[in-house]
Amino acid sequence: MAVVQENRVLSFSVFKWSSYSSTYLPENILVDKPNDQSSRWSSESNYPPQYLMLKMERPAIVQSITFGKYEKTHVCNLKKFKVFGGMSEENMTELLSSGLKNDYNKETFTLKHKIDEQMFPCRFVKIVPLMSWGPSFNFSIWYIELHGIEDPDVVQPCLNWYSKYREQEAIRLCLKHFRQHNYTEAFESLQKKTRIALEHPMLTHLHDRLVLRGDFDACEELIDKAVKDGLFNQYISQQEYKPRWSQIIPKSNKGTADDNRPGMRGGHQMVIDVQTETVYLFGGWDGTQDLADFWAYSVQENQWVCISRDTEKEWSSARSTHWGRYLDSSVRNSKSLKTRTRRRDGGPKLVFDHQVTIKTLEKHMIYTFGGRILTCMAVWRDSRTIRAPVQWPLCLPLARPKLEPAPRRLLQRWPEDVQSRIGHCMLFHTRNRCLYVFGGQRIKDLPDAFFSYEVGRGPCGDHLRWNKEDSVPMTGFTQRATIDPELNEIHVLSGLSKDKDKREENVRNSFWIYDIARNNWSCVYKNDQAVKENPSKVLQEEEPCPRFAHQLVYDEMHKVHYLFGGNPGKSCSPKMRLDDFWSLKLCRPSKEYLLRHCRYLIRKYRFEEKAQSEPLNALKYLQNDLSLTVDHTDPDETKEFQLLPSALFKSSSDFIPLGFSDVDQTYAQRTQLFDTLVNFFPDCMTPPKGNLVDLITL
Repeated sequence: MAVVQENRVLSFSVFKWSSYSSTYLPENILVDKPNDQSSRWSSESNYPPQYLMLKMERPAIVQSITFGKYEKTHVCNLKKFKVFGGMSEENMTELLSSGLKNDYNKETFTLKHKIDEQMFPCRFVKIVPLMSWGPSFNFSIWYIELHGIEDPDVVQPCLNWYSKYREQEAIRLCLKHFRQHNYTEAFESLQKKTRIALEHPMLTHLHDRLVLRGDFDACEELIDKAVKDGLFNQYISQQEYKPRWSQIIPKSNKGTADDNRPGMRGGHQMVIDVQTETVYLFGGWDGTQDLADFWAYSVQENQWVCISRDTEKEWSSARSTHWGRYLDSSVRNSKSLKTRTRRRDGGPKLVFDHQVTIKTLEKHMIYTFGGRILTCMAVWRDSRTIRAPVQWPLCLPLARPKLEPAPRRLLQRWPEDVQSRIGHCMLFHTRNRCLYVFGGQRIKDLPDAFFSYEVGRGPCGDHLRWNKEDSVPMTGFTQRATIDPELNEIHVLSGLSKDKDKREENVRNSFWIYDIARNNWSCVYKNDQAVKENPSKVLQEEEPCPRFAHQLVYDEMHKVHYLFGGNPGKSCSPKMRLDDFWSLKLCRPSKEYLLRHCRYLIRKYRFEEKAQSEPLNALKYLQNDLSLTVDHTDPDETKEFQLLPSALFKSSSDFIPLGFSDVDQTYAQRTQLFDTLVNFFPDCMTPPKGNLVDLITL
């Protein structure tokens, strides 16, 4: 029977704190008094070790932690901290590494509470401050709440599982140690007694062929089968992307050069039809005026086609940064604006610098959030007059464009701590039904950088935070984002950002990947390169120059991004806009690459083993077999291959690894190769990652 798991407030006491005396009593952190300066735990210094140890009344599944703060910013707030948990204070696991904002709002963080999708309990939670917002100041914690499950009917089975899991992993570490060091009798005896498998049978078979028998041909066949069966896919998904930019030079068609492709612009809109591989582009600002041209680019034909030179004659006026459209101040104050900006059917007012995303074509539903309201007198964007953070679904008349759209309605107001904003990104995940909002700006501050909202169920979890300040994308204006539901990734290309220290605006482009499942960011590309002095010349670079107000679309079927135009932010040429067109592929090692690399590792070792006893045969093997697996375009691998013949002149003692005897020489070397190959297999198939000897402390 399924158990309803509620994230409730857990009862705990302050069990222990750092070796330094505290300025205030630790018990004060159990009471939330944001207006009381003394209601906090405060360390005497900012030197380690500093920590708070909390003890639950009973074992519990600790799912999240909430930090309360003082009523205003404070130099002693935690800029960086870590949280650990475990059943004993001597054996704890890292549950969180993050930091607090220097403001007065409570912050809640999700804690690691699962291993292999199984929840594990904690009795102790340890909070370790690492850095305060004032670099030379001590640490303060104002208030703490722990949330989780303490129902014995739920916790006790988890506790039983956790005890069994620890026992099993201890035995597997022993098995791994015994086999690595060729303690055959001990290994077989322990495995027979416990009936615990060290690894997947396929890896046991690989160990038998490679380490025990030295059958290298059979070893290569096993690796080939593993690659074909997709067993290396998990390893590939965990590797860092490498960006590959390519500038697109479309084919020319009839007319002059200016007529066969879109001109310079920023603030335009682009979408892509992944089925036909067609990119559509509409409108924008060329530095002087709004545009009303509509284009289609065929990826297969590498050609732009102008669908309409002036859509205002047919169905839409010129515009940029549009849902409605941006209007210059001279037009904004005209008497006719009142009728132009009228809302229809209770929908949103005429706004710009907002974001719109579509749910699915089948559902005919779109959502819009944020932006600036256009009024007769001015464009306001402070917190008093900016549009409230709401969503508007709109029934899209896709099949019959001349029909009246269905009534728009306010879906739901978001929580008060979700701030309104402009120039942000919003994406819809078609599989988990979540809207993701990233970045944006306000007048005086940056809003919460990243949060998600589950459609129909309210906020899905807490605001997402990052582990380190130097490993997150810069929040700013007109960054562009895409989403790949299949890979469960969000991609962000930065735009215009403000330097908090110098209070200057900077145009930098960096490309970031957010792994939704792992809840972490990684930067795969940065470009601080300045625009060339000759703005009229089409850039022929290996990568696009920095820009903002550009557009980026993603073909999730073929895994390609397309970038067009934007504003390079040249103060000497404020009206300058770009018209270059780029594709971006994010590359990871392929199956073919990994298969070749594994063959290279196997044959490299096979050559070194031959070199000790059969130098002449080893040389022939090097020339005829090993050379076929070398990537001669890789300078490091080529250099390593060129140095391999030196093995022919080494004595046998040069091959003995540290800590092994002459008798175990071959076994140890083959074991090292086996351990290297195992790294390419899924974690669920491999021996435990740790080593038994690492548990020994001095």
